[in-house]
Amino acid sequence: MPLAQNFSTIPACQTLSKAPTMFRTTTRVSRPSSRASCYPWERRAQEDTSKSLTQIKTMLYGTTDSEPQDIVLAQLAHEFYNTNMLLLLIHNLHRIDFEGKKDVAQIFNNILRRQIGIRSPTVEYICTKPEILFTLMKGYEHQDIALHCGTMLRECARYEALTRIILNSDDFYNFFKYVEVSTFDIASDAFSTFKELLTKHKMLCAEFLEQNYERVFSQYENLLNSDNYVTRRQSLKLLGELLLDRHNFSVMKRYISNPDNLKLMMIMLREKSRNIQFEAFHVFKVFVANPDKPRPILEILLRNQDKLVEFLTRFHTDRSEDEQFNDEKAYLIKQIKELKPLPSDQ
Repeated sequence: MPLAQNFSTIPACQTLSKAPTMFRTTTRVSRPSSRASCYPWERRAQEDTSKSLTQIKTMLYGTTDSEPQDIVLAQLAHEFYNTNMLLLLIHNLHRIDFEGKKDVAQIFNNILRRQIGIRSPTVEYICTKPEILFTLMKGYEHQDIALHCGTMLRECARYEALTRIILNSDDFYNFFKYVEVSTFDIASDAFSTFKELLTKHKMLCAEFLEQNYERVFSQYENLLNSDNYVTRRQSLKLLGELLLDRHNFSVMKRYISNPDNLKLMMIMLREKSRNIQFEAFHVFKVFVANPDKPRPILEILLRNQDKLVEFLTRFHTDRSEDEQFNDEKAYLIKQIKELKPLPSDQ
């Protein structure tokens, strides 16, 4: 019998295709609050599903004694496409045990990386099923699956076509909420994904930031003013990276033309945290180094000229071995000392 006809008889695929029914609970029966007290039939469903996931992972990755077979991989991938199995697994991820969740992430990432020549069939498939991406993003709202969804999302972010779908969706803006959740591991993971989406594909990201400047940076300001130290520091560091990336030149010019942004950086230069001071310095220097300072920016710098020179002279003097920092600081001090009012102000 041809493999295409034989494949659907593999127990692993049969089990997974039945997963929604196996895990379904009736509306009349309340679900147990703890994993340990779940119904015996539900535990059995979890066990069977985990075994099937392990078998599929072995088919994809091989073992120490055998390499995965290309024809099996191709047929397995097609079976996943035809049965909408990727979305099915993600929708039911919270019902799978911990090891099974890890297997789902590994299976998803392996199938996603599959290539035929220069084509990436799974990427093409997900482009027609964007709900997969939206469901992964919403995974950050559920503590027991957030990190697994993050692993899969960052793999998706390696592909420009998938990143474009994510950035152009309203769901992307939920990351401004996810990076501030109270659970540190989830917030950190969400920020890693957030950063990857905004930096991986330079031209796409520059286009996105330019077209959605107001919506992005109005919410980004909330991160810079966050009560959470880690959020503030990470956001400030990422902001510096975005502004200094040559692909984001138009975005950078717009950002450093806003006097409110300059005021915020000057406040952050005086933060108690030396790490935040240091990251703020790398954003502040962009305002000062701009050869075409708008009048409002120049006026703020001139009003604080002497104070800024004095402040920067004493700023992080213990970084004596950091040559780049000291060169930049000396340059800023020189630039500020030489500031002159615009001709029309004289």
